[in-house]
Amino acid sequence: MNIALVDDEDEYLNMIIKYCRKFGTQNNLCFELSGFKDGEAFLKDFEKGSYSLVFMDIYMAGMSGIETARRLREKDSECILIFLTSSQDFMPDAFSCHAFEYITKPFTEERVFQVLQDALKVIHPVSRFIEIVSERKTIPVFLTDVMSAVSDGHYLAIGLTDGTSLRSRMTTGDFLELTGCDSHFLSVNKGIILNADYISKVENNCCILENGDKFPIRIRNRLQIEQAVRDYNFRKIRGTQKQY
Repeated sequence: MNIALVDDEDEYLNMIIKYCRKFGTQNNLCFELSGFKDGEAFLKDFEKGSYSLVFMDIYMAGMSGIETARRLREKDSECILIFLTSSQDFMPDAFSCHAFEYITKPFTEERVFQVLQDALKVIHPVSRFIEIVSERKTIPVFLTDVMSAVSDGHYLAIGLTDGTSLRSRMTTGDFLELTGCDSHFLSVNKGIILNADYISKVENNCCILENGDKFPIRIRNRLQIEQAVRDYNFRKIRGTQKQY
């Protein structure tokens, strides 16, 4: 995931870069970080889709963060915009630029981590990966590529979006722990975990994935599972709307 950081103060620019790197390392996230000292340099580099997330200082010499953000939005309405500010006086203007969140200076590692975690609920798990040991090889796998994880004896068959499967000696509990109990993954039956992003519908006591694969759900928990799928889709929609 590409992240841009725009701040004319070296102290804060270096600090936000440091915290983003630490967050990425702790959460197995691939972050590509690009720092800019002013809005002009950022806009010269910026194209639609260049960055998934932008940290933007409001008070900068030359072009302000608000004006930079307005020009950003002329090209890209989808990237997540997070303002850095020492004052909340300009927040109405900031949110008119469809900002996702703001961080007040001086900021803490905890606050940056919190905002990144919230942002990832919208764009996550685009760049997050886990490491699967399969056939004596350690294979990095992006969470977006995992559709299902199904118990097979003492092993887990992990179905991927390209139609292949990895067989790893672990339990479904091990898998969920590996993902950090990511909310995308729902336990629909004993030994069956599905990525909610790929569940197209629930009918006849089965979850049906976009590729047509069917998985039986716990009948006694059918209503709860159906509700969990609806709740997930609702949160995803609300998360997307929060950008606007």
